[in-house]
Amino acid sequence: MIGVCAALGLCTAATAQQTASINWGIMRTPGVPDSSSKYLVSTWQIYDAGLDTLPHMKYWRRVITLTPDSGVISVGSTRQIVCTVSCSDWEKQGEPAKELFRDSVRKFLALPDSESIYFTNGKNDFYNIPATLPDIDKGVRIFERESVDPFYAQAILLIESPGKIRKSNVGAYGSFQLMPAVARKMGLKVGKGIDERKDFDRSAWAAAKLLRTVCIPHANAMLEKRGIAYKSSDLWYRLLVLHIYHAGAGNVEKALASFEPCEGDIAIIRTLWKTKAGSFGKASQNYSQVALAALLEMDEHLKKESAGLELIPVTEEPKTSED
Repeated sequence: MIGVCAALGLCTAATAQQTASINWGIMRTPGVPDSSSKYLVSTWQIYDAGLDTLPHMKYWRRVITLTPDSGVISVGSTRQIVCTVSCSDWEKQGEPAKELFRDSVRKFLALPDSESIYFTNGKNDFYNIPATLPDIDKGVRIFERESVDPFYAQAILLIESPGKIRKSNVGAYGSFQLMPAVARKMGLKVGKGIDERKDFDRSAWAAAKLLRTVCIPHANAMLEKRGIAYKSSDLWYRLLVLHIYHAGAGNVEKALASFEPCEGDIAIIRTLWKTKAGSFGKASQNYSQVALAALLEMDEHLKKESAGLELIPVTEEPKTSED
């Protein structure tokens, strides 16, 4: 594909993404008192499932680490990266030249004329993993205290509002991007002169409560309805819960109903990546993909910045549907 890109003078070198597995458990930096340790949740399951090798992960990792003045050209259905280009070089091509380039990609890869070829800007101005690590440390502790799997704190903090307090265009706010009505239902004060969503500890507490009382019970009900066995520590289960946190239980149920899985495994999640149902659209499809990519980039950062991590024993066996 380099030849096609070079023909338009667009191609720039891509950085290889290589990571290694980290063992299971809640992790902390070694040789530091507990009060100042950085607590993180292991990501070994991503590697164990081979998800780190998927084009989807390579695509999203590239996007979240690229500067906004560059972008990725990719195949829509597979996320296969064609090349990385300068935004200014891409824009100055004009629409006829862009379409000619897309056609050349389709022909080179033997793709149908209906296949979409996308250009996506780099987003490293939004995804700031180093700045998010202190929040993950706090969030993991709060979720553990609230008896909620801290994996969710880590994943949500990496992708919802990493390193900053932001407000979305639909009204979600704070580190856990809670909508006003949901935040109030979970017990936060949101109104004139006060918005507890900007308080990290309160927001984390509400997000943990949302997961414990709404997202996780709905995930369990969806799976039990279909006779699907599950463990709450399984990666595919955790990603399903994340989808419910983002899209809502009703939309995830509609998505599952469109293909009716009969077995609990990562295939459920990979099918959700290409499923549209109700309001479960592109952003919903992408949600767990971005979460996985951000977790892999967190590992990459830790490998470079940390001398290593030590494990804190897991105190409770994960529950299954048969328990």
